[in-house]
Amino acid sequence: MASKTEPVYQIFSFQDCKTSPDPVFEVPAQYVTPAPVPIVIDNGSFQTRAGWAAPAAEPDSPRLLFRSVAARSRGAARSETQIGNDIPNLEPLRWLLKSQFDRNVVVNFEIQELIFDYVFTHLGITSEGNVAHPIVLTEAPCNPLHCRQMMSELLFECYGVPYVSYGLDSLYSFYHNNSQRNLQPPHTGIVLSSGYHCSHILPVINGRLDAVNCKRVNVAGSQAASYLQRLLQLKYPGHLAAITLSRVEELLHEHSYTAVDYHEELEKWRSPEFYEREVHRMQLPFSGKVPGGCVSVEERHERRAQQLRRLQEINARRREEKLLQDQERLDRLMAVQELLEDGLLDQFHKSLVELNMDSAEELQSYISKLQLAVEQGRQKLLHSDGVEGKSEVSVTLPDQRKTDLGYHNPERSLLPMDEGDGVTLMDPDFPEDTLPEKPANVVQPVFNMAEYHQLFVGTERLRCPEILFQPSPTGEDQMGLMETLEYVLARYTPEQQEALVSNVFLTGGNMQYPGMKERVERELLAMRPFQSHFKVRMASRPALDAWYGARDWALEHLPTGGGEAAAGWISKQDYEEKGGEYLSEHSASNVFIPMRIAKPVPARPNEPPVTTLTSTGASTAVTTVTFAPMPSCLTVAADVSVVTS
Repeated sequence: MASKTEPVYQIFSFQDCKTSPDPVFEVPAQYVTPAPVPIVIDNGSFQTRAGWAAPAAEPDSPRLLFRSVAARSRGAARSETQIGNDIPNLEPLRWLLKSQFDRNVVVNFEIQELIFDYVFTHLGITSEGNVAHPIVLTEAPCNPLHCRQMMSELLFECYGVPYVSYGLDSLYSFYHNNSQRNLQPPHTGIVLSSGYHCSHILPVINGRLDAVNCKRVNVAGSQAASYLQRLLQLKYPGHLAAITLSRVEELLHEHSYTAVDYHEELEKWRSPEFYEREVHRMQLPFSGKVPGGCVSVEERHERRAQQLRRLQEINARRREEKLLQDQERLDRLMAVQELLEDGLLDQFHKSLVELNMDSAEELQSYISKLQLAVEQGRQKLLHSDGVEGKSEVSVTLPDQRKTDLGYHNPERSLLPMDEGDGVTLMDPDFPEDTLPEKPANVVQPVFNMAEYHQLFVGTERLRCPEILFQPSPTGEDQMGLMETLEYVLARYTPEQQEALVSNVFLTGGNMQYPGMKERVERELLAMRPFQSHFKVRMASRPALDAWYGARDWALEHLPTGGGEAAAGWISKQDYEEKGGEYLSEHSASNVFIPMRIAKPVPARPNEPPVTTLTSTGASTAVTTVTFAPMPSCLTVAADVSVVTS
């Protein structure tokens, strides 16, 4: 009889990576002279990447790569703000985190200014008052005019940059990969980009963005992370605090995948063998000590002895403090009694009033009680065994709202002891062990703490990336990415569709799931006509190619080159003459589109004659001239120059 092999479990641990602060680099001399080298900033909604547009011989990776968040508590100074990698762990400060983005559009320019300060400082720019380097900055597709105006105002007015160029991260990545594959421009294709907040479908025809037919899907990485967090918290209600957003993002990036056929893949997970083989057991951190576990008799006696020693030390310290307080009270009362013996009756009666006493007999009574209490306290201190008497004399003066004769504040020294001061005193008659001890041979139930603190991530691995194609499980009432792509392609002629689908390009950090390219190919195969051809390509580095593409563009189009090479840059003079909304177009930028807006003219109904009164009081009939009602379909057209948004 063949022995059954035990299933191989896949147990993983959370990395819980903590970032370290970025160093402050020095600007190399060749980046300043003979001409300042441009700074390339990929202003992403998840991560910001910044570096120099250096030649290929120089280090070409982005110098800075950090999360696009800032943490500053209310009322804190600007210098106390933590940005990006200065925050080692995001979870304790999650409620303080702020981003400059709303969806994928920059709206919080105070945070954006802090991000720029962080970038320029860590790149080593120490010039006071201005940044003498041109800036290449990414922006959202169809960026609103107001947002570009505020960004240009921030860069030109606050930082004094000489040139700025705006471009789309997806198009930078598209052209960078096309140049790596030696494809000759102008390029035609369709870009599927998915980031942290949004996904976009960007058709490119003859090297220029067709902004009229661009579409946005409000489903991306942040929605997938929130959906996975809700699924796991519903599945494991005992580990709500441990299922943090940072760990959920780690699950998405490291353990999720896209199913080529979603329903067929779910059917595979019905098999117990497949489940045991493919489920990922995520080990949460835990303590090996079980609350209420088995404790030996020796350990119990040792703990009781330690508690007894601590209580004895506390009681001895309290007795010393009480003795000092009683001695101070006694000295003050004796000083008042000496006033009577010296014949200073006025001062004596004044002191009695301040102590709220009526006569010398009452003063003598309190002095006698305090003397007895001080003597008892000294006797207790002489005993080193720590045994306390059952009765103590506690003297409290009648009303301590008055001030003393300048010696001490009686509100603290003459008040009775606080409640609970004596609750921890040990009673020698109290038995040391009142609970019966359990026999040592009792078998304790086996409890696997490690398995209790494991998250079994099964179908969640493919259900969360699936919302990019089917957003309905998250409550989003909109089309998925491929359905939107089919809608966009339907707006073109068959010849244009063939050209577009021959170069389908996938980019963005949310496109890095295993199986994403195969899933898009399968969806296109079902979408396109029989025996039609298409080609799907994935970016070589989906999350970083936008920065590399912007760097390549900056090297090919230096602002000091002149002619067509300098196209795409906005100078300080252009900003002052044409305004902050001005955009200098280039191959990877947004475009201005003159849109013909039809403005309907409302139909005016027949109006009856209106009777008015003249200044003399006589009525005069005034008949209004009416026109025939205009048909509702009649419109007045106006040409308006608008930026697509």
